[in-house]
Amino acid sequence: MEYRALLAVFLSIIILFAYQYFMPAPQQPGNIPAQSTNATRAEKITKNLQEETVSVKKELPLGETEDIKAPLNLPSNIKPRDIIIESDLYKVVISENGAVLKEFLLKKYKTELKDNAPFVDLIKQFNANKKPFALTINDASGKKLDLSSLYFVSDKESLVLDSNNPKGSITLTAQLESGKRILQQIQFSNEKYLIETKYVFNEIGVSGFTLALFASSKTQNSYTFAGPSYYSNGQYEEVNVKEGKSITYNQKVDWASFGDNYFMMAMLPLSTGPDWSVEFDKYAKESPVGIKLGGNLNNPVNELNFGFFTGPKDLEQLKKGGYNLDEAINFGWFHIFAKPLFYALRIFNDFLHNYGLSIILLTALIKLVFWPLSHQGSQSMKTLQKIQPKLKKIQEKYKDDKEKLNREIMHLYKTYKVNPIGGCLPMVLQIPVFFALYKVLLQSIELRHAPFFLWINDLSAPDRLMIGDFMIPFIGGIPVLTILMGVSMWFQQKMTPTTMDPTQAKIMQFLPVVFTFMFLSFPSGLVLYWLVNNILSIAQQYYTNKYTS
Repeated sequence: MEYRALLAVFLSIIILFAYQYFMPAPQQPGNIPAQSTNATRAEKITKNLQEETVSVKKELPLGETEDIKAPLNLPSNIKPRDIIIESDLYKVVISENGAVLKEFLLKKYKTELKDNAPFVDLIKQFNANKKPFALTINDASGKKLDLSSLYFVSDKESLVLDSNNPKGSITLTAQLESGKRILQQIQFSNEKYLIETKYVFNEIGVSGFTLALFASSKTQNSYTFAGPSYYSNGQYEEVNVKEGKSITYNQKVDWASFGDNYFMMAMLPLSTGPDWSVEFDKYAKESPVGIKLGGNLNNPVNELNFGFFTGPKDLEQLKKGGYNLDEAINFGWFHIFAKPLFYALRIFNDFLHNYGLSIILLTALIKLVFWPLSHQGSQSMKTLQKIQPKLKKIQEKYKDDKEKLNREIMHLYKTYKVNPIGGCLPMVLQIPVFFALYKVLLQSIELRHAPFFLWINDLSAPDRLMIGDFMIPFIGGIPVLTILMGVSMWFQQKMTPTTMDPTQAKIMQFLPVVFTFMFLSFPSGLVLYWLVNNILSIAQQYYTNKYTS
């Protein structure tokens, strides 16, 4: 029974990792110099726009294409500006050419654990170089127009937000060849990453729209999900888009996004409409994943409202954004166990100010909760080991009479008051908790670049102790914490009573070695949990062996 339980744990972990592996799961720019301002600049540009047009093929919702015409050329003396918006949280660069995002720097997150490392730029990180959040509209006659092909004039060259000026907006204006205008007002906040945008079409009745986001599906960690997802009707869904495939959902969504462990870019339809669709597609192996959020309106409207969240998967920030964005932090099958562990870890860190110590405390608390059950299981295994000679005699004596054999074995268990599954049950019950904590430690942005002690300065990265130029092939530095974890697992195995036959016992001796190699690429926070859990299990087993009969 013990052999089966250990094997079940091992196979469960292998299956979990294999499932997530096969089912996928930047430089900081310098300041842009301010350009000269002119109070009548917007008016002059609008008046002097050339009537030249170009016919271009545009990618439209649900795979449709058609020719459209829009004024793309400017007078030679007019150059599109880059509009810079800065807050305590981010720095955004928006081009007047299409009114699209060029950069989105997160000031509280760096690409590397170095003082001079550049800030994370989500546009570059997700390879969103196909005009992220580009809007295509259908006018009342059904004609489609890609707004990112237009030239917009901004009412400001820059916007700076801080605690004294927590909110602000910019307004961008585009003029079509017909003379009709489109306005885009973007509202920014110093306190949250959610940006709200209002499009005004006073002279154009909009009967439908498609909002598009393209992002790379490549991941840095094969064991975690990176890709598109959405939230609809109280349900969070991750979408695995295969090459050459397209998936469409005809339903209203709270948001649709592309993200990885720590960051996400999400679009939120804030306008209401009866008919909705969200499409996910990937045209070729190296092409980015496309997310197209569309809506068809029964009556043409003159205004559309959207929200854009481009930032970290930080629970507080997601809640500030509203619209159920906090559901983006999802721990899968073990969500019911993971959420309490996640909150406990954050609470402990509020007092200890060290996530490594918080992991140790949380591990000890989990061990304490399971102590009575684990202690009972250890006693049961010790008793089973003690009566093993008697059990073998019964098995030999009644090997030809299965019915008699079962009766005698049950009588032996009853006499010694032992439950044959008592040693396995505690381990089986802890499997969901382990997987839940595994997901928490693997996905929590709080652990990203979070230091512990000594050489462990990033609990989200594998531990490597660098000694001079010494390097282990394919590994790098010395994985001290992982080696200690393997050694502790070996000691725990040696101390634990066993009822296995010699062949089974020899096979199980390789388990610590297998786990050590498997954990080499795991975050040091997860390895720390496993090491501390092993040490506490060794202490518990020592107590059981010494003070219980």
